[in-house]
Amino acid sequence: MSEPDAAAAVGELTDAFSVLDQWEDRYRYIMDLGEGLAPMDAHLRTDETLVRGCQSTVWVALTTDGDQVRLHADSDSALVKGLAAIVVRVLDGRTVADLLGFDLEGLFDTLQLHAHLSPTRSNGLHGMVRQVMARAGALAKLT
Repeated sequence: MSEPDAAAAVGELTDAFSVLDQWEDRYRYIMDLGEGLAPMDAHLRTDETLVRGCQSTVWVALTTDGDQVRLHADSDSALVKGLAAIVVRVLDGRTVADLLGFDLEGLFDTLQLHAHLSPTRSNGLHGMVRQVMARAGALAKLT
C-alpha cells in the first residue's frame, strides 16, 4: 500500500481535529495515534537520535529506502509519542526535498498544538522538528 501524500495526511489530521470539540478529546486522539505508531527498532534508540529539550524521552531517527526517507520515532510519554506519530504520519516515505519543503511548524499552528501544549511539551515538539529538518539537511548533502 502506498503512503498517502502529505496533503492527504494533513487533511486527515485537520478533519479529525475539527470534529473533536474538546481538547481532552484531541489529546486522546493524539495518544491514540501514538499507540498506532510502529515500534522503533532498539538499535535506532541512540544518543544521536535522542531529542534534546523535551521533558520526556523521545527518539526520532531517519533512514533511507531508495529515494524515500523513513521516519522512526518513540517516546516514554503517550502524548509525546502521539505528537511524534503526527510527524511520522505526515513525513514518512517522502523524499528529502519533500521533508525540507514541508512546514511542520505551520501544521502544528494549524492544529493549534503550540497554544494547547505546556511550554516544555511545545519545546520538545520544536526539538523534534529541528532534529528532523537537520537530519534531512544532512541527507540532502549526501545526495
